[in-house]
Amino acid sequence: MGKLTFKEKYSYGIGALGKDLVYAIVSTYLMIYFTDVVGLKPAFVGTLFLAARLWDTINDPMMGMIVDNTRTKWGKFRPWIFIGTVLNAVVLVFLFRKPDLEGTSLYVYFSVMYILWGMTYTIMDIPYWSMIPALSRNKEEREEISVIPRIFASTAWLIIGALGIWIVKVLGGGDAVRGYGKFAFIIAIIFVISSLITCINVKERTETPKNAEKVTFKQTLNIIRRNDQLVVFIGIVLGMNLVMQISGGTAIYYFKYVTGDENLFSFFTTFAGLAEIAGLMLYPILTKKIGRETVFKIGGILPIVGFILLLVAGYIAPQNIVYIAISGIVLKLGSGLLLGSTTVMLADVVDYGQFKLGTRNESIVFSVQTLLVKCASAVSGWLVGVGLDMVGYVAGAEQTAMTILGLRFLMVGVPIISAIVMCTIYVFKYKLNGEYHDNILKSLSNKESELNMAE
Repeated sequence: MGKLTFKEKYSYGIGALGKDLVYAIVSTYLMIYFTDVVGLKPAFVGTLFLAARLWDTINDPMMGMIVDNTRTKWGKFRPWIFIGTVLNAVVLVFLFRKPDLEGTSLYVYFSVMYILWGMTYTIMDIPYWSMIPALSRNKEEREEISVIPRIFASTAWLIIGALGIWIVKVLGGGDAVRGYGKFAFIIAIIFVISSLITCINVKERTETPKNAEKVTFKQTLNIIRRNDQLVVFIGIVLGMNLVMQISGGTAIYYFKYVTGDENLFSFFTTFAGLAEIAGLMLYPILTKKIGRETVFKIGGILPIVGFILLLVAGYIAPQNIVYIAISGIVLKLGSGLLLGSTTVMLADVVDYGQFKLGTRNESIVFSVQTLLVKCASAVSGWLVGVGLDMVGYVAGAEQTAMTILGLRFLMVGVPIISAIVMCTIYVFKYKLNGEYHDNILKSLSNKESELNMAE
């Protein structure tokens, strides 16, 4: 398997820019768009997010099965990346469009749009990430391939977090509905262009044999259950995404109502986003010097430290930009290391599944990642939505002391607990490191060589 060219690596990476611009605008602003702009009740929004993800427990593994069973002259990944991109871009535009409806009809409209958004995002996201183990089996090259799209993805989140509020105001001219609508339309166009670049310039290197047995939905669930390291990975990534998405969903409320300055949200996310990109760039360098295991542990500890700093700053100097910047940098530097780590880990889990079960099911395994990200988004959305109702949040009003305390706990307390659980699972259960992992790759390589000689 020859080395990937510069063009292939970065054409693959740029696909993450568009898709994460989409995910970032939904994850960062959809909750406050629904509650403060459209006027939906927070508890309903949180419950909608959760209900949509319950459907994804069936939808995502099914999409993984469909991709793994696909056989075309363009491969099994690129057709679905293109189809999913077009569909999701269209739905995104309608998701941030407020129709001339009221009452129940308005709630039904946004419920349908949000569920469709999640389903169509799955169609392209699963095959996109599933390409990584099909592009290279070299450990160092795989680490590089995994980091490049994450850097593009983090850049997308940086743009949305740092400039999103300003862009909406400029495009809307004071009309938030119009501003969000135009912003979503621009992102949809970028999404389609970036995915086209990936589909045209990148081709999988490991092809599925034409006579390979098709996988049924029952077998799909069995593959997930029997891959013990995939089950461990589920716990790790669910914890990591809860850390980032609960704090991400609460942040705009936190800075608007706890610190008293909504503009600090953009300031915080700018420094945090740059730190995350730095963490991703440092990941392949650090893994060579101190190893993957140590890098993951550092990545798990840094967010805890960052949240503690943010909590302390919130009491002693809530509007001090230096404290806020340092908190964001420490928090997201760890996030960058974790993103690099988990992307490589998932590709390794694919190899482990082939080693243990005798079948190579990239899209089924990677469908779990998409499901976990969306499940974490659902749980965080539900916690934020229901939590806001429980602590007496009133949109646009001065909040009570109890509401402020609740926002602090959502922003800091819950993510810290999730980070501790994540690190505990990794330390005691994850084993695809060091010599054991090297032996798995060696065994798979030897089997491939034997098959090639036999042919």
